Amino acid sequence: MSTISHIVTLVPLGASFSAQEETTLLQALEAAGLDAPSSCRNGTCRTCICRLQSGTVAYAIEWPGLSFDEKREGYILPCVALARSDLVVDLPLARRVWFD
Repeated sequence: MSTISHIVTLVPLGASFSAQEETTLLQALEAAGLDAPSSCRNGTCRTCICRLQSGTVAYAIEWPGLSFDEKREGYILPCVALARSDLVVDLPLARRVWFD
């Protein structure tokens, strides 16, 4: 059984990484050496809220902490979002993590 992955591009940072369909965007982002604001990691605190510019996500939980209007306007919670296509995500506070 092959694993499906998608390319996620963060703007304005311009960084891209691969996200497997069973891995949350936040987990994939961190595995790629990037960092973004997060706290609860279960879709309730909204610390990681950002906007999806293009692509499709599913959620690891039934109803993440987003209103109907926020979902319609393209907001997502990367801590529980799963890529279902290549994505462009507007995440202004994302940054590269440098290790010495």
